[in-house]
Amino acid sequence: MRAALRLAIVVTMCASAVAAALTVSDAAAQAVVTRPSAPRAAAATARPAGVVAKAGELLDLTTGRRLWSRDARAELPIASITKVMTAMVVLSSGDLNRKIRVTQAAVNYALDNDAGSAGLRAGDVLTAYQLLQAMLLPSGADAAYLLARSYGPGWRKFVRKMNAKARRLGMTHTHFANFDGLPWPTETSTYSTPRDVLVMGEAAMKDAIFRKIVDERRRRIAATREHHKYYWANTDLLLRRYRGAIGIKTGFTSAAGYCLLFEARRHGTTLIGVVLDSTSTDTTMRFTVAARLLNWGFARVR
Repeated sequence: MRAALRLAIVVTMCASAVAAALTVSDAAAQAVVTRPSAPRAAAATARPAGVVAKAGELLDLTTGRRLWSRDARAELPIASITKVMTAMVVLSSGDLNRKIRVTQAAVNYALDNDAGSAGLRAGDVLTAYQLLQAMLLPSGADAAYLLARSYGPGWRKFVRKMNAKARRLGMTHTHFANFDGLPWPTETSTYSTPRDVLVMGEAAMKDAIFRKIVDERRRRIAATREHHKYYWANTDLLLRRYRGAIGIKTGFTSAAGYCLLFEARRHGTTLIGVVLDSTSTDTTMRFTVAARLLNWGFARVR
């Protein structure tokens, strides 16, 4: 009887210990599942997934830390991202109330090159500021043509100003052959690198006027005695799809593929990034890739 009693006591004690252990394990497992920092920790240590691009880079502007890069020094065509530098040269020259007449040559330039157009009408008179909107929102090559000829004066002198400004910014692997990134005189005559593009983008976004324009989803201009009415939608769909997106410029040619220079701000942190040649067939992939990079980047810096 005493032996049996001792055995029962031992069994009971073991069972209690096992139950207590299971209770502790279950609680620990539940804590791992529900702990809110676990997903962020995983995101912070992983490489960004699904980045479809030949080259690119992501930078934390708040700290200056480079978060991700792929072939950051590869010299590649950048298509209409070129217009960021066009805008910078115009803005540095000032006189944005300057009135510029739309010429038939500007209209034909966009049509003949099958380029992005703001739909400008020959004979209309617009201000330089309005033409900046026409160039940056719908990516109008007609507007870029007019700005370059007016602020050069003449497009060749204007392009020299673009390259001089690039050198001042330290963009040592960049060359502008024209004012809009179109593939002339050759498909790769205008080129840059992801790293240089981010230098340019960061400098441009320091200008309040530039920043205001590229953050606009659309712009309507009422008709006046000097010009027709216009409606320009921003080609940067990230502004509609990603909370915190604040610009800045799309680009596409057959040689460059679909490109995007982008910037977003959340929780006091600003990230800027670029993807070059994010396929040449899917116009939306660059926005998807940018969102993936931004999600990963913001998770990493929090």
